[in-house]
Amino acid sequence: MSHELYERAVAIAERAYAPYSSFHVGAAVRARDGRIFEGVNVENASYPLGICAERAAIACAVGAGCRPGDLEEIAITASPCGGCRQWLHEFQLERVTFKGADGEVVSRTPAELLPESFEL
Repeated sequence: MSHELYERAVAIAERAYAPYSSFHVGAAVRARDGRIFEGVNVENASYPLGICAERAAIACAVGAGCRPGDLEEIAITASPCGGCRQWLHEFQLERVTFKGADGEVVSRTPAELLPESFEL
């Protein structure tokens, strides 16, 4: 499913709102029940107010009733930032597929991406 999910992320990336960086990112997250939620990065002139694609996709899933443990896998067209890595850990995803800095598409666990993660 990773390849199919990654292709969904690639397709949605063109809808990103990135007028400042021109860096369009797409994400697609699959819930355990098979539903897929998509998201894109949305920039804002006040930089901290933007949202990353993976957080947008997870927020869509939460709006549809998903909670931590309900999401199985996410595919992203870029390596997730540190803040998003914490989201991936908190929502207990099993696999994260993304295009790394070298252009290769890889899959990792949230623990591999964020060792020593923060938990309350």
